[in-house]
Amino acid sequence: MSLTIQGDSAIRRTDLLGSYAENTYAGVLSFMRRKYSRDLEGVDVVVSGIPLDLATTFRPGTRLGPAAIRAASVQLSELMAFPWGFDPFDELAVIDYGDCWIDAHNPLSIAPAIEQHARSILVSGAKMLTFGGDHFITYPLLKAHAEKWGQPLSLIHFDAHCDTWPDDQSDSLNHGTMFYKAIHEGLIDPKTSVQIGIRTWNEDFMGMNVIDAPWVHEHGTQATLQRILGIVGKRPSYLTFDIDCLDPAYAPGTGTPVAGGLSSAQALTLIRGMGPVQLVGMDVVEVSPPFDHSEITALAAAHIAADLLCVLRNQKRGTV
Repeated sequence: MSLTIQGDSAIRRTDLLGSYAENTYAGVLSFMRRKYSRDLEGVDVVVSGIPLDLATTFRPGTRLGPAAIRAASVQLSELMAFPWGFDPFDELAVIDYGDCWIDAHNPLSIAPAIEQHARSILVSGAKMLTFGGDHFITYPLLKAHAEKWGQPLSLIHFDAHCDTWPDDQSDSLNHGTMFYKAIHEGLIDPKTSVQIGIRTWNEDFMGMNVIDAPWVHEHGTQATLQRILGIVGKRPSYLTFDIDCLDPAYAPGTGTPVAGGLSSAQALTLIRGMGPVQLVGMDVVEVSPPFDHSEITALAAAHIAADLLCVLRNQKRGTV
């Protein structure tokens, strides 16, 4: 760790790689102290936030999620990553792009704005790690990613809810119907997609492979991981992590908490096993700070995001 810059490296640094000394309790709060920038040259991963909570069906507050995840990430940039034993930023060029601009007073403009935000980043060749915001944001993100790859993607979906409830309104904002639309529009392939942690009922899961929370608890994380990898194979895959996949004991700060979910330890084990997956995009959504306690939900989200970056670092090195 270099001492050439001490403090506020998010705005003072000029390079993309490496880490600098920071006081964990002070300074500009980019995600894991990465450089704030909109220059995409040489960037491997773009972190950005989408502060939206107009599509929620219960408790609001997720517009404050991106800021909370950034704030919770400070101590994760202080030491080598656990259990990886390396600093992912020695080899993985990551920037914090800031937040997508959305006009909350013009709801019909929101989805196109998010889609264009993603397009402008993906054209550079960089991957996206996006923080919600409510889960609706995944729908326009999937549109941009499927367009980039020119084919339906496999979806790896961690959640308490399947989000495939019917919705045939083209302009609706609803965080429980995005994947109904995504399947109908050919953005994702349900046969090679998987939903983990589900514990709400739906009459029609639309052909998605469901690994519900009781199955994970009964069979364990390694069996769950093998099922995930077997379903998605080597296909281009988008990973979305709704924080309410975790039990409310581990993530109370969310809009639609459901008892009986995964623990933080179970979720992190599964995320750390994503190395064989061809990850083309990722998001972590539904952190609602007004309902959080001692920042434990934001901390869980920050750890999940940090581990995703460690997975990408190993993929870049070819050491998955």
